[in-house]
Amino acid sequence: MRTRAFVALTTGALALTAVAVPAAHADDRPTGSALPFSSASAAAAPGGPKISNVSVNGGKTVTAGVSKKTFNIKFTAKDPQGIDFGIAALWRGGPNADRAEKLLSIADHTNLDNLCKRVDSTTSTCTIKVLADPKAPIPEGDLDNANAGRWNIAVYAEDKRGNGTENQRYGTHYVKRAAKATAKATPDPIKKGKTLTVAGSLTRANWDTNKYAGFAGQSVKLQYKKKGTDTWTTVKTVSSNSRGKVEATTKASADGSYRFTYGGSTSTGSVSSKADAVNVT
Repeated sequence: MRTRAFVALTTGALALTAVAVPAAHADDRPTGSALPFSSASAAAAPGGPKISNVSVNGGKTVTAGVSKKTFNIKFTAKDPQGIDFGIAALWRGGPNADRAEKLLSIADHTNLDNLCKRVDSTTSTCTIKVLADPKAPIPEGDLDNANAGRWNIAVYAEDKRGNGTENQRYGTHYVKRAAKATAKATPDPIKKGKTLTVAGSLTRANWDTNKYAGFAGQSVKLQYKKKGTDTWTTVKTVSSNSRGKVEATTKASADGSYRFTYGGSTSTGSVSSKADAVNVT
């Protein structure tokens, strides 16, 4: 098996996580290029592997709190000669997305030769465990608030002849700041027809301070589920205050549970609080 090299991606003074590319291609990187797996010969290699079925986190949005988050990028690589190597990453660039200014790369650099599992003589399934760490030191840090949102997917595969296929923008995937919600209904028990107050909070992860903080000015739904049913019904929509606090009132009608639900945004994940059951007398 050929020796591979790690090539550090650099954008100005910003040194990003090293990404493995074949050593044979290391000198072919275009001058000034800082895209994952970028190499002129890999892009131009005739008859390189076919890459398909790329999936990030099983198709679900990646939501990260204030600690390390790992998830998988999977894809299928196929070539008549068989697959020797594959890798993938998420990256974000500048205004024109022509340089990787942030990179989420593999969590374990010690197992590179085992990222792809053979399905048959021509096909392999590659699984890359990716690390997102808001507590990593800057400038090497992976996550900060400004980079919550849509990331580019980069994939690379190489056949057993050394021909590589790369796609810097196979697609996109969202990496969002995690949110938390709470809800408490009072009084409990309560007489039918009386006013019930549900109070709680909406907070979200701050990747710059590594703490959760109140999420102000957001639309939050108060939902109700009658005891013995599985259906949640929206009672009303309220806004979180400057500290992320939410409060709503409603008339008690029957035994059931209440919760607050936030639908999320392009930078923040959706969340529902735990249900709080209320007895109506």
